[in-house]
Amino acid sequence: MLRRLLLLAALVGGPAAFALDRWLARRRGPHPVEPMRMLVVIDAPVEQTWAIVSDIALQPEWMHEMKAVTMETPGPARPGARGTALVRIAGISVSDPVEIVAVEPPRRFAIRHLGLFTGGGEITLEPSADGRATVVRWEERLVPPLLPDLGSLVQAPILRSIFQADLMRLKRLVEQGGVA
Repeated sequence: MLRRLLLLAALVGGPAAFALDRWLARRRGPHPVEPMRMLVVIDAPVEQTWAIVSDIALQPEWMHEMKAVTMETPGPARPGARGTALVRIAGISVSDPVEIVAVEPPRRFAIRHLGLFTGGGEITLEPSADGRATVVRWEERLVPPLLPDLGSLVQAPILRSIFQADLMRLKRLVEQGGVA
């Protein structure tokens, strides 16, 4: 009985999900999937915050889902440099090849996702009025390989929460003076 119910759910749910994804794509038009936006204020100057944000080897320290990162392009982080991160979310591991598209010290760091999930991410830093704190904004657009519009809609609140928690870890790391 359970098998029949699961089969029926797959036969009905699959086409319904596909139809909903196409409807969402038509509603969206030619514009890409809406980015997720996160923000944190860090009690440290921009230069101190930038030193942690731009240190690729340190990213797994504050991006909890990133288990490891390997740069394939030797030398400093720069546009065109490529790397691969091992990312695990909800127990599912995926290799995430990325290309750096912008490094503008101490204000902007941006990447493009080249793997199963496409899209891009950008972190910008802005000093507070008195220069003692840094406003960090993170925009991330992740497009799933199947049912991209429906998948993006479903994953956005989950990933936004995860990424916001990552920014809170970044805040603690910077305010505590980095990794010991």
